Amino acid sequence: MTIAETLDQPESAEARADRDAVRAALGQRAVVLVGMMGSGKSSVGKRLAARLGLPFVDADTEIETAAGMTIPEIFAQRGEAEFRDGERRVISRILATRRPLVLATGGGAFMNAETRQRIAELGISVWLKAEPEVLMRRVRKRSNRPLLQTADPEGTLRRMLAEREPVYALSDLTLVSREEPHEIVVTAAIAALDEHLRANPDQRPHP
Repeated sequence: MTIAETLDQPESAEARADRDAVRAALGQRAVVLVGMMGSGKSSVGKRLAARLGLPFVDADTEIETAAGMTIPEIFAQRGEAEFRDGERRVISRILATRRPLVLATGGGAFMNAETRQRIAELGISVWLKAEPEVLMRRVRKRSNRPLLQTADPEGTLRRMLAEREPVYALSDLTLVSREEPHEIVVTAAIAALDEHLRANPDQRPHP
């Protein structure tokens, strides 16, 4: 059976059970997707939220709305430091609602210790891990990546990945993001979340 044929199949009873178990066990927690630009956080996040019947929130979109300008404009006019501070505040505000949702974060968000702490308190972090070649093929399709506006974008991306991977590895879960239909990753995410929640029944948001 091909991947396309697999995706056309009705959801199995086992998959439905995993989905329903995850939805019930999350309680007030958010599922927070972290990882490099191009790892598929927004695309996977939208589909994961739809499968779980939860709201989807993109932190970058929320930042742009709050600032009244695009992220490249924020970088150009205010600098990365101000962007990172706004990013930290926006993610904290989203998590403080204490409602189940799927949150896609920017590539550098998880590098902030305060943000990691808030995610640990109020969510479950999922690292979408992709190889540099996969990331580069994806980010080449878009020109709005401020941190890659260098003479050597691929070298810059590889250096960023080397710096960030040890921090991303602190996530509760790690999923490999390959060149395959996003639904494959979503199904793997639901199964991994179900296993994690069953193994950690006492992990709840701090009061």
